[in-house]
Amino acid sequence: MKPIHHMIGLLVQARTPRDERGLSQSTENAILLAGAAAIALVIISVITDYVTKQLPS
Repeated sequence: MKPIHHMIGLLVQARTPRDERGLSQSTENAILLAGAAAIALVIISVITDYVTKQLPS
């Protein structure tokens, strides 16, 4: 009886489409956070460089 149940389980699993698109939510959030931090660093660097160049020597 066990082989029949196993075969039925395999058939059901093979016929059921799996939705494996995209990343997990936590991975997606981590990537977005890293991107936002990188953009913030670039903006801060540009502003700091501009202000430093505008200061009188």
